[in-house]
Amino acid sequence: QVQLVESGGGLVQPGGSLRLSCAASGFTLDYYAIGWFRQAPGKEREGVSCISSSDGSTYYADSVKGRFTISRDNAKNTVYLQMNSLKPEDTAAYYCATDTIGAVLAGTPDYWGQGTQVTVSS
Repeated sequence: QVQLVESGGGLVQPGGSLRLSCAASGFTLDYYAIGWFRQAPGKEREGVSCISSSDGSTYYADSVKGRFTISRDNAKNTVYLQMNSLKPEDTAAYYCATDTIGAVLAGTPDYWGQGTQVTVSS
């Protein structure tokens, strides 16, 4: 059974940092792309970042480019999202999801975690 579990969210001041983790079980991360998505109250879900399985290519939304870094540790079956220089507008529930790179980039992956809340506020 495919399962994704996010952790690492919390309350942080503007300019601060958080590292989100997405632990996968029931499948081998090596063969699938992983994406991070977020959804703020009253807003549409948006793709934040993703990493491919084949060559580790990474993709970022313009709003987080230069501030967020996605990485994967296949030995731990875990993907991370390092978030630096956080802004209040980064406040949202963050979800990781997995599928083919095409499905992740299209925002339609089949498998989702339960989410972790990130709140950026002074």
